[in-house]
Amino acid sequence: MNMKHFKITGIVFIIALICVSSLGAQVSSLKGMSLNGSTGLYSIPSARIGWEHSSKFGMDLGYHTIIDERRTSHIPKISLSLFNWLEIHGAFDIQPSGYITPNNGSDFITGAKLKFPISNTALALGGNFQSLNIVNNDHHYNAGQIYLAVTYLGRFFDAPAETTVVLGKTFRENVSDTDLDFGMGFDLVLLPKYFGGVVHWVTDFANFSYSVEAFGANAWYRGVLNTGLRFDLSVLPPFRRYKFVVDILMTDGFDSNRAFSAGVVFGVPFL
Repeated sequence: MNMKHFKITGIVFIIALICVSSLGAQVSSLKGMSLNGSTGLYSIPSARIGWEHSSKFGMDLGYHTIIDERRTSHIPKISLSLFNWLEIHGAFDIQPSGYITPNNGSDFITGAKLKFPISNTALALGGNFQSLNIVNNDHHYNAGQIYLAVTYLGRFFDAPAETTVVLGKTFRENVSDTDLDFGMGFDLVLLPKYFGGVVHWVTDFANFSYSVEAFGANAWYRGVLNTGLRFDLSVLPPFRRYKFVVDILMTDGFDSNRAFSAGVVFGVPFL
């Protein structure tokens, strides 16, 4: 990773996030899925869980595709929210043959998140386990991540916004390093007076990706910036009991290997 570029870009991004005031915010959090299945933005998890405050047991099913030139990755995923404070998630990252390793390089990612009972600002401790190249014995290995996430509501130019900061550590089998994971992002409701809270602008920036061998969102060179629109169809009368989120985004927008991604999440509360 080019640390000079990462530091400069990170400073600019942090300054922009500081402009998001935490005062006077009254807005519900949109709990979409990150690319690896955890509740969050795109690369980074948030301190939210999928059905906090609204259901003691809820399930989300999601799917994202990432299109990089003529190659495509498919990521089906599932998330369970339990007791308003625990989340368990899993995802298959079905990558095209020969993208990172010869033959099939598909990965399995699973993780959990524990949300602390704090009002206003949300705080969560989480982690994930990554089984990489699961059907390719010559290149199979494991990785994992632990992290602390903080999420708070605010306003940006009088529009509701939510900011997330993540600090953690990634561990790779047979690799020793001292790098720490850091990411920031925001979810800004666009023109709520006109769109009724349906349209969100979501952006995150981090020195880690949704997995160690991410497709189309590679942070290892100089960090990754993902940005796009998230549509919360749950605010529409037919879907108000459920979660219905649609994503359209650009991954790794600062680099030449930027890619296009689209996804959908549908969730159901049970208790």
